[in-house]
Amino acid sequence: MRSIHVKSYAQLSFEAAKIIAAQIALKQDTVLGLATGSTPVGAYQQLAEWNQQGKLDFSQVRTFNLDEYRGLAGDHPQSYRYFMQKHLFSQINILPGNTHVPQGDCADASAECANYDSSILAAGGIDLQLLGIGHNGHIGFNEPSNCFVLPTHEVALTQRTLEANSRFFDAAEQQPRSALTMGIAPIMQAKRILLISQGSEKMPILEKALYGPVTPEVPASILQLHPNLTVIYNESDC
Repeated sequence: MRSIHVKSYAQLSFEAAKIIAAQIALKQDTVLGLATGSTPVGAYQQLAEWNQQGKLDFSQVRTFNLDEYRGLAGDHPQSYRYFMQKHLFSQINILPGNTHVPQGDCADASAECANYDSSILAAGGIDLQLLGIGHNGHIGFNEPSNCFVLPTHEVALTQRTLEANSRFFDAAEQQPRSALTMGIAPIMQAKRILLISQGSEKMPILEKALYGPVTPEVPASILQLHPNLTVIYNESDC
């Protein structure tokens, strides 16, 4: 594991963007695994800026997002497809057909999840997987459990996760209670993983994930077993 301690969110975003940009420079048809949430937004803004300046080319890049809320269409303002369009895809020269997000409003979740895993395999697997970490140690929406769920699957969201994400919804009854998430297998099969963590509130779970026992009760702890893991963290709240 390579660990990079930074002193600000701006530096975290810049360092993460540098690693992603270097991956694309080395392999123009890179397959990126992407994350949503507030932490990667700064990195996405930096990548978009470099693309607009002509320093970075996304024309051959393919992407697979970690997850999507069950029941939300891609044009819903709180869907992760909408998030990605707003913060990255609409600002870079990536082909729309090369961007993949689980279809949250699909009729058959099991079929959608199986097709998603097949699409990742057909693309040759993920070259670089970007991850954040939840307050309960989840990666994607792989929640604490009694076992690691390997394939992409539908998962019921824990109360802690619901509370953490409730600020994005106008009313509790509008908030989805489940999501489709990339499973542990495609995440761990990525050739390289980049985990980013912002703020003091995440430090206890980050330490537990990286230095505690490997257990599905802390899903991110399985990253200890990955041979090419980079962690960028900022323990301040700025």
